[in-house]
Order: sequence, then C-alpha cells, then structure tokens
Amino acid sequence: MHEISLVRNILRTLEEEFPNDVDKLRGIYIKAGLLSNVQPILMQTAFEAVLMDEPKYNQVSLHVEVLPILIHCDDCDKDTEVKDYRFVCTCGKPSRNIIQGEELLISKVEFADELIHS
Repeated sequence: MHEISLVRNILRTLEEEFPNDVDKLRGIYIKAGLLSNVQPILMQTAFEAVLMDEPKYNQVSLHVEVLPILIHCDDCDKDTEVKDYRFVCTCGKPSRNIIQGEELLISKVEFADELIHS
C-alpha cells in the first residue's frame, strides 16, 4: 500500500519544514488529483496506521480533497473538466494538455494556534 509511504513522506516533510512546531500540528490538508492514484479512504486508513507507530501525531487530522482532471484546448483556448476519462474539449477536439489532476500537494497546515497556507 503506497499510501503509508505517502503519509510518512508528508509527515517527514512537515517535520523538516516546521521542526519546532510539530507538537502544535493539528491538521494536514492535501489536494490530490484524480490521476495521482491517491484514494482518500486509503489515505485515511494509512494515516491511522501511521498514528499507531507515531503517537505524537494523535492530535492531527488528515483532510484529502480530490481534484478533477482539467485539460486545456489549444484550438478554442478553453479549459474543460474531463468526464469518464474522455479527454475531449467541449468544442469536440481531443486534448492531451492536462492542467490539473496529476498533483499531490500539501495545501494547508493547521497548528494549535495558527493556520499556514502554502
């Protein structure tokens, strides 16, 4: 299950970025594109499993937002949401220009006394 590795990497990244504030960490907000192969329920399960090994994070919650796939059409210069994995613009032209849907980002970190956006 690659989600456990992802959760551990997220926690290590936050430890490196906020070494003096890890004990104040309360919320981690992730944005995951549909093409990133991250399933929110599996991320939550992995997060709970990691908490068993790392009790210092027991006060932390994980929030995963799934982002739709968006493509850009060069012909009509529009962005279109992909439905049913059909990479076709609303004008009818196919497009390979993915502008959203592949990312896995830490979008927000919440601490006991503040909120930090990235």
